[in-house]
Amino acid sequence: MIADEIEVKLEFETAPFLHSLFANDPRELKLLEERLQVRSVTRDGWILLVGPKDGVESAQRVFMDLEQAKRGGAEITPRDFRMAVEVAASGGDTGVSELTEVRLLGRRGRKPVVPKTPRQLEYLRAIEANDVCFGLGPAGTGKTYLAMAMALAMLKEKRIQRVVLTRPAVEAGEALGFLPGDLREKVAPYLRPLYDAIHDMIGTEEGERYLEDGTIEIAPLAFMRGRTLARSFVILDEAQNTTKEQMFMALTRLGEESRMVVTGDSSQVDLKPNIPSGLAEAERALEDVEGIGFVRFSGEDVVRHAVVGRIIAAYRRWRDS
Repeated sequence: MIADEIEVKLEFETAPFLHSLFANDPRELKLLEERLQVRSVTRDGWILLVGPKDGVESAQRVFMDLEQAKRGGAEITPRDFRMAVEVAASGGDTGVSELTEVRLLGRRGRKPVVPKTPRQLEYLRAIEANDVCFGLGPAGTGKTYLAMAMALAMLKEKRIQRVVLTRPAVEAGEALGFLPGDLREKVAPYLRPLYDAIHDMIGTEEGERYLEDGTIEIAPLAFMRGRTLARSFVILDEAQNTTKEQMFMALTRLGEESRMVVTGDSSQVDLKPNIPSGLAEAERALEDVEGIGFVRFSGEDVVRHAVVGRIIAAYRRWRDS
């Protein structure tokens, strides 16, 4: 051992338990060693950490965090391990164990929905704390999926009576009357991500039952005009494609005991060049209004395939250059 280095031996009841903390993949320990400047040796149910005092203590916190999450019922994924390492390396205070304490739905053998990044946890807390919450940022950050999970959880708890899903059908110019089929069939292509989330979380059979009896309502934004929505959880998806008038109209539909989540990405506007986005105006006008929360995601919060985050970052660098 080199001078000024320390070593700490962490012992666990079994080797399988220890291995589960780094997702049963010893290669994940390379990231721990590189980011925290430590060396590690593991055998049976123990792991030895060697290196500078700060690095070893940070590595120890990683395993304490993951152990707490595991004992709380979480299955540690490679993403969880890497996030725990990054939190320790950056001095963050929201670990994997805190994220996995929040579990939505998950009945009948289905996996619960849990936040996967500190920003996602912030988002869920903001939805809970505010009447209107804006989730802003790139694709793949879970903005719509988590909003749907919160809506369905509140529906199950009988805190609301229905869920209303809406989105501007920009590609059809909102001229839905010219499309074949009933309203659901006309709108379905534009709200496919929301349908997928419903079926994923509560199953196709229950999801379809809610859709059939109106407990979950799918409506294009153009059909929201003139309505007042009470005891409802409203999700306005792809809000960057609302006009200023549409956004104002949507926000003023809320009735008693209702809340709304508005999701969008201002860098993905599909409106014609001479039509300003209603989302951009809402960001400026409502920033400091009581009861309205804003959570802004970044490429670091992308929870799709790892390459998606790198694609977003590369495009941002290219467009800013």
